[in-house]
Amino acid sequence: MAMTPIGGNDENSGIMAEINITPLTDIFLVLLIIFMITSSAMVESGGKVNLPKAVATQSEARGTTVTLTPKHEIYVNQKKVGEESLEATLKDALNTSPDKTVILRGDKDVLLGETVKVMSIIKRAGASEIAIAAEAERVKR
Repeated sequence: MAMTPIGGNDENSGIMAEINITPLTDIFLVLLIIFMITSSAMVESGGKVNLPKAVATQSEARGTTVTLTPKHEIYVNQKKVGEESLEATLKDALNTSPDKTVILRGDKDVLLGETVKVMSIIKRAGASEIAIAAEAERVKR
């Protein structure tokens, strides 16, 4: 802080105060470094995983569709089938389709055990990929 005499002949007589921002800048840089180090440690502490990527665009349905209802009914491309004939029906559907992807549509009330059993049958039938259909969540305002 620079000071000039109060009673001087200068036009700018009085106290001149200037803020020195160098210490403030040093503090900000130290805090930035601390946050960078702690954030990288927090990200890597959970273990290394390859997270799936989701595309937010709408695309037309492709592949074979398997639907599970809460009443334990199974549909392959809108055709009702029993669990015992699911694998044979899927093999026929996958052989006629160039795309070996199966889209699994299940009601939210279907038990996980039933879904896993159907996914196992889908894989045995020769599906290259299983996609799980979901409805977009509406944002409440």
